[in-house]
Amino acid sequence: MTTPLRDVEVDEAPVPTGSVLAIRGGRPLRGRVDVKGAKNLATKAMVASLLGETTSVLRDVPGISDVAVVRSLLEVHGVHVTEGDESGSLVLDPTNAKSANFEEIDAHAGASRIPILFCGPLLHLLGQAFIPDLGGCRIGDRPIDFHLDALRKFGAVVEKQPSGIRLSAPNGLRGANIHLPYPSVGATEQVLLTAVRAKGTTELRNAAIEPEIMDLIAVLQKMGAIISYEPNRVILIEGVDTLRGYDHRCIFDRNEAASWACAALATDGEIFVAGAKQQEMLTFLNVFRKAGGWFDVQEDGILFRRGGELNPVVVETDVHPGFMTDWQQPLIVALTQAPGRSIVHETVYENRFGFTQALVKMGADITIHPHGLQDGPRRVPRRELEQAAVITGPTELRAADIVVPDLRGGYSHVIAALTAEGESQVSGVDILSRGYEKFFDKLTALGADFDVVR
Repeated sequence: MTTPLRDVEVDEAPVPTGSVLAIRGGRPLRGRVDVKGAKNLATKAMVASLLGETTSVLRDVPGISDVAVVRSLLEVHGVHVTEGDESGSLVLDPTNAKSANFEEIDAHAGASRIPILFCGPLLHLLGQAFIPDLGGCRIGDRPIDFHLDALRKFGAVVEKQPSGIRLSAPNGLRGANIHLPYPSVGATEQVLLTAVRAKGTTELRNAAIEPEIMDLIAVLQKMGAIISYEPNRVILIEGVDTLRGYDHRCIFDRNEAASWACAALATDGEIFVAGAKQQEMLTFLNVFRKAGGWFDVQEDGILFRRGGELNPVVVETDVHPGFMTDWQQPLIVALTQAPGRSIVHETVYENRFGFTQALVKMGADITIHPHGLQDGPRRVPRRELEQAAVITGPTELRAADIVVPDLRGGYSHVIAALTAEGESQVSGVDILSRGYEKFFDKLTALGADFDVVR
């Protein structure tokens, strides 16, 4: 499922702008784009507002459909959400928070997986929570078992029903010792949002430590939570009785920043990404430079372009501080233009190379090894679900009619079409509204030649 693409402020109603683009490629992208707050922080900070006894203010909120979904879910649960005192800010008042039924939650959740993160706050607030079947991008198995196992350890009772999952906490929630089998971002968020008001201390081992996780911790600390980050992926949370609202400016969206950087690399253009910061992108910037990219870190953003001929690289995706899985898809488009053989080892999701089928249709030389490659030195230990993509270049990309598979893959298809000679028709572009604010406006500002077909 997808949601309509919107180029609007976060407080406006959805405005469909088309799901099919006719793109005429072969033109470098040049200009400036502004990135706002990270999707992976803004939506979670909005959920955290449920934990406060007073109003919260969230700033630099991106105008994307995932934010609209979370806003709708909060409103269904009685949270009053209004526009703040500056563009892109939201005021969230949980004073009249209430329970909601399956039908209401399911109607507003759409393909989002965010409802699972409402569990902890709602259990504290109301003693119960309802979760419909969850959606999301089809990039591999994303089981919610990590979430449910953690909630059970806090004392939640989980009842699986035909329409979804009902949770209750008849004896309240208490601190727990939790060791995640994998440093899952979503499960780490779940534990944080649940543990801050659970009685006693929670020790979370093998936690995710992405910058967005650290920013969520900062939000919760502003609310009155006591959270410490220990060595070796250990987070300690001392539960408190009450929390207040927060005033917080979101960390920038490093996924979007990397996407535009790869677009400059693929199209031989030059893009200034306003709002991007070096520290959160160190790993990406190293790979970008190795691949032949050039960048200039400035006070208000980063300028990206080619530094000469592109180079083949070997990349392994991993949890932070490794190379993000979200970064490999747009990078692969650029690597089709690099002389030699590049290899991308995908170690996070088992089905994230499906988007390369469209690139092959456009003339790229990409071979997918569904069980990974056995030889060669490795930084990341092999995982059972691992795949590998071997990209041999350079190849001239040709226009084609292609269908967007998921958020990052869809962005990569658009960039491939902008790199290719001729006119491509790209369908399903509406899914990009989940993570890219004012996407069409940004393409236009960069000189892209395209029309909205429908």
